[in-house]
Amino acid sequence: MSETLSALLPLDGFQAASAGPLYLKLRQTLEDAIRSGRLAHGAALPAERDLADYASVSRVTVRKAVDDLVKDGLLMRRHGSGTFVVKPVSRVEQPLSHLTSFTEDMARRGLATRSEWLERGLYHPSPEESVMLGLAPGTLVARIGRLRIANDMPLAIERASLSAEFLPDPTRVTTSLYAELEKTSTRPVRAIQRISACNVKNPDAGLLQMSVGAAGLSIERISYLGSGRVVEFTRSLYRGDAYDFVAELTLGDR
Repeated sequence: MSETLSALLPLDGFQAASAGPLYLKLRQTLEDAIRSGRLAHGAALPAERDLADYASVSRVTVRKAVDDLVKDGLLMRRHGSGTFVVKPVSRVEQPLSHLTSFTEDMARRGLATRSEWLERGLYHPSPEESVMLGLAPGTLVARIGRLRIANDMPLAIERASLSAEFLPDPTRVTTSLYAELEKTSTRPVRAIQRISACNVKNPDAGLLQMSVGAAGLSIERISYLGSGRVVEFTRSLYRGDAYDFVAELTLGDR
């Protein structure tokens, strides 16, 4: 086991390195192994006891280093199975000044995208959907729920609701919802978006390949036509380790 670990986690000068907590040094050693590919995506992390013996540190030190990497999305715990390596995610910087679709955002970055359908059809609206969309009595709602994937990495879960008046056949949406709406001149022109921090729970954590409790970004968007009518109500959950939302600020009137 020690020979295997020495190939995966070289500890040259580990104990004699510069001053600082041992768990941070071990964390950096593990992170280097993950980012270099020595610890491959999907591989099981060696047992806590083996890591402690190999690095001559306490199991508490190992646990704290591993906890940090779980929080950063580089490791994932599976109950009853162990701790596994997660492919490092390249962060996406998303400006808040443009109303674009996920497909358009990823295409602009040259990333290959695909979706896994979670829900797609016409339904009787919930009370919240009726209020948010301003639906008349008896109007059905089109729901589009998707797991959004870029370069084979799940990045977000999107659940959109629209009046069936704007999307009478949800199965027509194959890639971009906004591209489909543009065909009938009902693509939104502005939106109000609310972003809040959250801890990802099951089953969303499993879909996003994240540990339960990992950091996520919850986003609620209400999108409008030029007439001021609401066309879309969307709730999304983004990986907290993959997205940076950026807003440009200018000096206002004093």
